[in-house]
Amino acid sequence: MSIEITVGVLALQGAFHEHIKLLHQAAVQLLANTSDSWRFVEVRTPDELTVCDALIIPGGESTTLSLVAARSGLLEPLREFVKTDRKPTWGTCAGLILLAESANRTKKGGQDLIGGLDVRVSRNYFGRQADSFEEDVKLPFLSHGEPSSNGEAFRCVFIRAPVVEKILPSVFGEQKEESIRADTVIAPAKDRDELNQGATDWPVEILANLPSRVAKAAKETRLTMTKEELGDIIAVRQRNVFGTSFHPELTTDARIHTWWLRQAKDITLRSKHLGARSVT
Repeated sequence: MSIEITVGVLALQGAFHEHIKLLHQAAVQLLANTSDSWRFVEVRTPDELTVCDALIIPGGESTTLSLVAARSGLLEPLREFVKTDRKPTWGTCAGLILLAESANRTKKGGQDLIGGLDVRVSRNYFGRQADSFEEDVKLPFLSHGEPSSNGEAFRCVFIRAPVVEKILPSVFGEQKEESIRADTVIAPAKDRDELNQGATDWPVEILANLPSRVAKAAKETRLTMTKEELGDIIAVRQRNVFGTSFHPELTTDARIHTWWLRQAKDITLRSKHLGARSVT
């Protein structure tokens, strides 16, 4: 089934140009097999967000992004887009922080979150800008129905990157137990509509880990590992929301963008189908 989809990239700060470039590259690959129509736009205002079927929140500086979003009147529309309308949304690095329901290493009131992913993220987990690094990582989710992947590792760019420190229980409302933690902020509650009352039935999926030294050694010796020894969580998905610790947009590899556009199409089609059923 063909469909017209408008994908927005939040263009308040950060690597939004790079995302749009790779989105166009990914669309070319998809159009070789479908007749879908893809449109990519920069989003700076609530009106521009309104026309979007899906959204990318790019890497940058999460505190700056949330501050500019608040001043632009975008924070509440973004929360509604992600948590009420349940439209497909992908956050990279700083975007992952904003989409988390809880973020540590943050002073109370020092960071506004959008929420949508029931996770706690640890900000600047790997250290300062000088501690940035790149690593080839196997991303199993890319191999599922992606003929262009060929099982090749993805070059992951980590710049003051967060990681997912903990998977939280899926609850309606705020993550209240997180709110009592020191140096931790949580996203405000946002009511779901009637079509989304089953939201707590969608647990967080761990899509990729950055292998630890223990994991690398175990692979060579074929030892079994605990969850903690598998490495740091760097990619997660929960229903309509996808988050990565690293910056795919700072590479020339469009595989993740291609994969995500397919996901965005599937979610959009399901949403339109449910919406059509609700009015009949």
